Amino acid sequence: MKRSGAGTLGVDDIGRQVKLQGWVHRRRDHGGVTFLNVRDRSGIVQVVVRPEDAPAASDALAPARNEWVIEVEGVVAARAAEAINPKMATGEIEVVASRGSVLSPSAPLPFNVDGEVDASEETRLRYRYLDLRRKDLYRNLVLRHEVTFDVLEYFHQRDFIHVETPILTRSTPEGARDYLVPSRVHKGSFYALPQSPQLFKQICMVAGLERYVQIARCFRDEDLRADRQPEFTQVDVEMSFVDEEDVFELIEGLFVSVFAGRGIEIEQPFPRLTYAEAMARYGSDKPDLRFGLEIQELGGGLAASEFRAFSGALADGGVVRGFRLPGAAGASRKQVDGWGKLARRHGAAGVLTLRRRESETVFQVKNVLGDDELTFLVDALELTPGDLALIAAGPERTVATALGALRVAAAGELELIPKDRWDFLWVTEFPLVEWHEDDERYYAVNHPFTAPDPRDVDRLADDPASVRSRGYDVVLNGLELGGGSIRIHDRAMQQSCFELLGISAAEAEERFGFLLEALQFGAPPHGGIALGLDRIVMLLAGADSLRDVIAFPKTTSATDLMTEAPSRVESGQLEELGVVLAVEPED
Repeated sequence: MKRSGAGTLGVDDIGRQVKLQGWVHRRRDHGGVTFLNVRDRSGIVQVVVRPEDAPAASDALAPARNEWVIEVEGVVAARAAEAINPKMATGEIEVVASRGSVLSPSAPLPFNVDGEVDASEETRLRYRYLDLRRKDLYRNLVLRHEVTFDVLEYFHQRDFIHVETPILTRSTPEGARDYLVPSRVHKGSFYALPQSPQLFKQICMVAGLERYVQIARCFRDEDLRADRQPEFTQVDVEMSFVDEEDVFELIEGLFVSVFAGRGIEIEQPFPRLTYAEAMARYGSDKPDLRFGLEIQELGGGLAASEFRAFSGALADGGVVRGFRLPGAAGASRKQVDGWGKLARRHGAAGVLTLRRRESETVFQVKNVLGDDELTFLVDALELTPGDLALIAAGPERTVATALGALRVAAAGELELIPKDRWDFLWVTEFPLVEWHEDDERYYAVNHPFTAPDPRDVDRLADDPASVRSRGYDVVLNGLELGGGSIRIHDRAMQQSCFELLGISAAEAEERFGFLLEALQFGAPPHGGIALGLDRIVMLLAGADSLRDVIAFPKTTSATDLMTEAPSRVESGQLEELGVVLAVEPED
């Protein structure tokens, strides 16, 4: 007899002989009759074991407890009216056992896999195979599977070719740290695990493939957080003979298609903000547009203020900016102090409040602003009675970042963020490079292969910090879902950008010679994007962490608690590889 899915049985199966194989989800004994809820990946069904009707089955299943694996044969029967369970998909029927056996016993579980989680995350990761029995995590993995299938089908329908690029490649560090793999054959040399397939997908364009896609595994040795893992999966896309508009149209269509499959309607076209606009208006290059609280420029009416925190910042080339919190004039001292601490953590001197009450407007520092200045602030911030404004002054980047963090924190505390809303956004025209004081050199904001904006190319040599790139990010609800760019397809331009980043001609040849060589042989204009599959599924699942949508994730210290990786290896393995440890491995 073929196996039936426990969760697939219904009233149409009444009278049918079936075979079930699965886990005991719950056991109950009543007056000599045993009720076993049997679970498999399709769902749960109740099995009734009556000793008088099936003594052999009763004896065989007597030891079975929760999470034991059993096999049952029996007939599907209708439940008595009073026994129908409307909370179960199979609640109108049950299986009356005629034969049964234990396939595998189970030791007592370290935590409950049914209902509320009663264990720490460390314990759940240690026993991940048990944690994955929980229906929420199982549903997340099914969702991930379906989204992956939908993504590949979308690109297949648009003539993209799925190409697998190497996992063992060479180290070309520019950004995060590489994971290195020593070579046994070439002692003293190392492979690197790819941070992305960036160079390979560009070379696919030189090869004439024109439309490439890959569900790509990527690796970055960097500090972790809830939305980052050392190994992750991205939807990697590259196209020839395109500009930004082609990429935007393609990716918007992808999201509309994938989200529609989950019953979510997405509007096109997505709104767009340049990087400069996003930072000025929202204090972030990945702004959450589900709520207002837009940051306002306030310097125009405060340049001559006697309040030195304002006029001094403006005189030094800085800014004064703020935003309105509707109905928050009654915010407590504790709340305001918390916002001030958050602003200081982001480099600002602090944050100042302006409260508009029914009869007066009160600035946090008394008697430093004149009536005209208060009126200007009320009008600029559009304060109405009952509102509070948060204001910061200082260097432009610092103020933007601090107010951006405050905007999100305050919106969360005041419950201003609507639920079940999906606000997509393109952020465009990122700076090509940024200056780092620590080592006195420029770094690429995106990566070194991003093309400069043609409108700014004449400033590459003299004012590189002002040059915009052809880079773009797609953002959803304050999370970056992916980034991409139109690439450099001219060898001379690529060499110039390497030089700008302090990469000499010899070093460029050493690290990127294969790319430079390929660009000599008719490289087409091309561009693309990489989307974080883990993040997309996390948002669709309503999960709080990437770990909830990855089958076997790492902890925030990049360890696998189940396999205890990373781990020591035998000295003989190291000798084979020609590797000598400079330090003793940590316990």
